[in-house]
Amino acid sequence: MASVTEIDRLNILQASLLAMKRAILKLNVTPDLCLVDGNQRIPNLSIEQETMVKGDSRSIQIAAASIVAKVWRDELIVRLAVKYPEYDLTNNKGYGTAKHKLGLELYGRSAFHRLSFSPCRKSDNNDAQPS
Repeated sequence: MASVTEIDRLNILQASLLAMKRAILKLNVTPDLCLVDGNQRIPNLSIEQETMVKGDSRSIQIAAASIVAKVWRDELIVRLAVKYPEYDLTNNKGYGTAKHKLGLELYGRSAFHRLSFSPCRKSDNNDAQPS
């Protein structure tokens, strides 16, 4: 994973590539090949890589990894929804719905909101305090 700070500092693509690299380096076994969904290679990775645009529809391995990542993210959002009910995360899973944006307007952003998410820039002076 990449932190909110890293995403805002690097951009979402570079932070995603960094998260991929971290995940690969934590494996107990070093793979011979890394399949990467998209057209960007993982920088500074000494393992052979193959990029694949629309990889989740072309590779069962990428599709499976995509499902695992989505389930993990959704579970994280559910945990955050308990801590931050004001953003309606249970229903929007972190996407910019009207209720989520209203929560930002009323309560400011939490420590888990990205400044690079445009509604958060508007609420930057009114940040929610973690409970």
